[in-house]
Amino acid sequence: MRHAVLRSVGGESFSGSGLWRRVGRAARLSLVGSILLLGGAATQARPVAAIPDATSVGETGGARPVAAWNGFCAKYPAECAVDTSQPAFITLNPAIWRTLTSVNRRVNSRIHPITDMAHWGVVDRWDFPDDGFGDCEDFQLLKRRMLVERGLPRRALRMTVVIDDIGEGHAVLMVRTDKGDLILDNKTSAILSAPRTGYTYVKREGQDSMAWVSLNGVASPVATANR
Repeated sequence: MRHAVLRSVGGESFSGSGLWRRVGRAARLSLVGSILLLGGAATQARPVAAIPDATSVGETGGARPVAAWNGFCAKYPAECAVDTSQPAFITLNPAIWRTLTSVNRRVNSRIHPITDMAHWGVVDRWDFPDDGFGDCEDFQLLKRRMLVERGLPRRALRMTVVIDDIGEGHAVLMVRTDKGDLILDNKTSAILSAPRTGYTYVKREGQDSMAWVSLNGVASPVATANR
């Protein structure tokens, strides 16, 4: 069956099939444009991931570190030194938040948990998990090293001893920020404010010297041997 021939006002001829192809193409382009506009609007409306507000964990005096910390410091003295010219608190912004979450997830996914007894034949040893295995404090020490390499001040990244949800000694990394204290933990890849972990905070590295400080006046565990 022949298609009718239509003549435009300007005198140009189109076959009926050609006309509908052009109309169809125009409609599709219009639809794509609408989707792009809607997509752009949705992108602009999508909020940046919320940065949590947190409370700061108060200090209640001096404290002695766990014994294994002293061995770590003898092996890696620069890791334990406190440079008071560095800021004690990080200004938390979206870029810093992305760095924290990226490092926390990366280490948690790549290091295999193992007790110090199974790993080293001792109850408690603090070290970097460079062989791919470690327990709680080893995870946090690696996270801190990686964060320092990315430009964060070590002084604001404090190794911290807690009593965890099963009543055992455990080590986490406390990130001190202008929005409060955030916790990096190998038990979860979610970065939580200190109260939301449910842990009891015992002590942490000091920010003005190599001496540790007590938190909440809670008795310290002998070791942080929990995976």
